[in-house]
Amino acid sequence: MKDAGGRVVLVTGASSGIGRACAEYLGRRGFRVYGTSRRAAALPPSGAQAAQALAPCFTMLRMDVTDTQSIDDGVGWILNREGRLDILVNNAGMGIAGPVETTSLDEARKQFEVNFFGVFRLCRAVLPTLRRQGGGYILNIGSIGGAIAIPYQAFYSASKFALEGLSEALRLEVGPLGIRVVVVEPGDHKTRFTENRQPIARANEESIYSRPFRSALARMMEDEQAGPDPDKVARLVHRIVETRSPRLRYTVGKAEQRGAVWIKRLLPYSVLERGMRRYYRL
Repeated sequence: MKDAGGRVVLVTGASSGIGRACAEYLGRRGFRVYGTSRRAAALPPSGAQAAQALAPCFTMLRMDVTDTQSIDDGVGWILNREGRLDILVNNAGMGIAGPVETTSLDEARKQFEVNFFGVFRLCRAVLPTLRRQGGGYILNIGSIGGAIAIPYQAFYSASKFALEGLSEALRLEVGPLGIRVVVVEPGDHKTRFTENRQPIARANEESIYSRPFRSALARMMEDEQAGPDPDKVARLVHRIVETRSPRLRYTVGKAEQRGAVWIKRLLPYSVLERGMRRYYRL
C-alpha cells in the first residue's frame, strides 16, 4: 500500500458527478488533485494566485479532451508546478441517445471524440511522464454499458466497448513498465449525466422507433435518478490506487446491473437478450 502524500492526480471531467466525487475524495485523503472541465476558469497562474484557485481540496483547470493543445497545456502546467504526475483518472464523457438508423455520422463521431479519443489523447500525454518515473496508474472510467450494449445508446456503448479494448491492450504494453491500467465500470448513478444526455437531432421524429425509444429512455432516466450517489465509485478508485496489483476491471453499482454482466459472460446471450427486452420495455 502506498502513502498518498505527494502523489499527484489528474481527474478529467471533475466539475460534477463521478469526476468531482473522485477529485474530492482523493483530495481529502492527502493526494494533490487537479480536476478538469471545459467550462472551468483558465489555467491558474503560479504562486499565491494559484492558491486562490484551489477548490476545498483540489485545483480545477480548464481542459477540453477533444483538443490536443488544451490537454498538452493542462498536463504541462501540472508538471511545471508539481514536477510529477502519478495517477490519471480518465472520467470526462458524454452520451447521445437515439436510434442507430437516424443517428448522423457527425453525432456518432462526436460521441467517440469525447469518450474514446479523449481518453486516448490523455493517455498519450501522460505516458512519457509515467514511464520516466517508473510507474503510475491510469484509471479509465468506462461503464457497465461498455460490457452490455444499451438500446438507443448504441454509440455511447460502442465508445465504452472501444475503451475496454484500448485499456486491455495498453495494460499489456505498459504493465512491464510499472504502469497499472484499470477499467472502472459503473452502473447507473445519480449524477447530471441524465440531464446532460444529448438526444440526436432526429430523436423526436415519429417513426417505428418512437415508442420503444421513449420507453427505453424513460427506463434509463428512472434508473439513473434512483441510483446511488457517485461516492461509491470514488471509494473504489481510492482503493484501486492503494493496491499494488489491481485487476483489469472493476464493476460498481446496483447488484442487479453488476449481475447482468456475469449473466452475459456465463450464459447464452439469448438469456440476457430476453431480459434486456423486458427490462427496457421494447
